[in-house]
Amino acid sequence: MLRCCRAAAAIAAGCAPGSPRGLAMAKSKFEYVRDFEADDTVLPNCWIVVRLDGRNFHRFSEQHEFKKPNDDRALHLMTKCAQTVMQELEDIAIAYGQSDEYSFVFKKKSRWFKRRASKFMTHVVSQFSSSYVFYWKDYFKDQQLLYPPGFDGRIVLYPSNQNLKDYLSWRQADCHINNLYNTVFWMLVQRGGLTPVQAQERLRGTLAGDKNEILFSEFNINYNNEPLMYRKGTVLIWQKINEVITKKIKMPKEEEEKEVEVTRTKTKVVPLHCDIIGDQFWEEYPEILAEDS
Repeated sequence: MLRCCRAAAAIAAGCAPGSPRGLAMAKSKFEYVRDFEADDTVLPNCWIVVRLDGRNFHRFSEQHEFKKPNDDRALHLMTKCAQTVMQELEDIAIAYGQSDEYSFVFKKKSRWFKRRASKFMTHVVSQFSSSYVFYWKDYFKDQQLLYPPGFDGRIVLYPSNQNLKDYLSWRQADCHINNLYNTVFWMLVQRGGLTPVQAQERLRGTLAGDKNEILFSEFNINYNNEPLMYRKGTVLIWQKINEVITKKIKMPKEEEEKEVEVTRTKTKVVPLHCDIIGDQFWEEYPEILAEDS
């Protein structure tokens, strides 16, 4: 629309777009300000990771009454937004999310927006944020959105496949550490009768084994039986899915249409809750790291 308006303005000024006079008229003495724009093209042949985090989400979750330690509605909403980002933007090979963060991995050879860092970050954050507001009512049916959430983003480049795998392993390890702590903390508060300050003091200096022991001995909870989505986070990958749809077709020599089932193969963004630190995941989905993917 903006380009059409510019073209219309050029025609109204008496110079058709593309003509020598039109090109001259398109210039102005103010265009020198474009020279101040910084070149933010990222290095070639590197994985581009855009990590998005919720801004002040501790406050946001309290005011919107998120369930503790995990709210399935919030986690599924985050995943829905991430799926929308992958479907709308090009060249995302894999995404990983936990809590109020999501990491989007763009292919090493991506030429999307000429590899401009600002374009990658702003498009991901804006698409995710708008989706969060748009799909809120689908997951929080009885909870009104009191104010729009905020998300910030950063870009990090990883030159090798191992660097990228280590990054994603780091985020999944972080998911485990945080979820284990939060699970014990909220059990001590909700069922153990401690105040948040007392629970924090109780957990000070404890190791993973200590936290597991508290859960099992005091609350009869085996942490390994907690849902994988809580312990492992969510991985989003592209997969080919067979869909069966009903289609009306008109058979030869018949007047009325008949309904028949047709199987179609579509490539969709599929959520997985699994370990990505070991080799099994990468051996099962080698296309993610393939150079020509």
